[in-house]
Amino acid sequence: MAKRKQEDPPQGSPAWMATFSDLMNLLLCFFVLLFSMSTVDAQKFELVAASFADTFSIFTAGGKAIGEGMLISNGVSQLSNLDKYINSMGKAEDSEKQVNDALEEYEAQALAASEEMAELIEEALEEENISDEVGVEFNSQYVLLTMNGALLFNSGDAKLKEESLPLMAQIARILERYSEGIIEVEGHTDNVPMNGAKYSDNDELSSARAISVFRYLLNNTDIDPARIKHSGRGEYVPIADNSTAEGRALNRRVEIKIYNFYSTNY
Repeated sequence: MAKRKQEDPPQGSPAWMATFSDLMNLLLCFFVLLFSMSTVDAQKFELVAASFADTFSIFTAGGKAIGEGMLISNGVSQLSNLDKYINSMGKAEDSEKQVNDALEEYEAQALAASEEMAELIEEALEEENISDEVGVEFNSQYVLLTMNGALLFNSGDAKLKEESLPLMAQIARILERYSEGIIEVEGHTDNVPMNGAKYSDNDELSSARAISVFRYLLNNTDIDPARIKHSGRGEYVPIADNSTAEGRALNRRVEIKIYNFYSTNY
């Protein structure tokens, strides 16, 4: 019986060794790649970072900081200042609140001073029996005395009428009590144009009337002239409707502002 012919043994390494070798090569490449990523050339990194700095700078002077190798230190230093900045903002808000509170307190005190002065002036007007001829208002800066222009002047004229002089004398006596403050005289008119009168327009008329009152105070009181101001406001600050005769009559007026202690240098 013939014997079965024996097969020749396989040539080369077993098939599994090739697969194993490939796996080892892949692992070796993987670890070499990891190692190469973990070891950074500082000089090359700075050059690469600097190339992006001009376009992607985040911090103040970020590009230069990176180019000089200061990326980490500058970033940390600026971030560390963030807490100080936030705290300073909180302090600024507190400071602003304190300022606002102080201003409100100052405003309240100034208003109280004007109110007290207005009450004293009203009492003085009643003593002089002229409370009906003089209106009294006040705000945080001054007390406002208002006199109808018809009581003081003839139509289109800026000379004080003879019959108005007793009233002006009584007003002057009251103003002398507050001569340490600033006193401002304002002339006002309605919006009716001047036609053929001594004054070309309402601006000139209102200014002339304010000057007349101003000169009366200079000549009949001891008030320092440096503490009296005068101005003509023309038709531009009406207090009533100029479309009616009653409104125009109210707008023709002289106002005297007596500034309180808080607004003396106004």
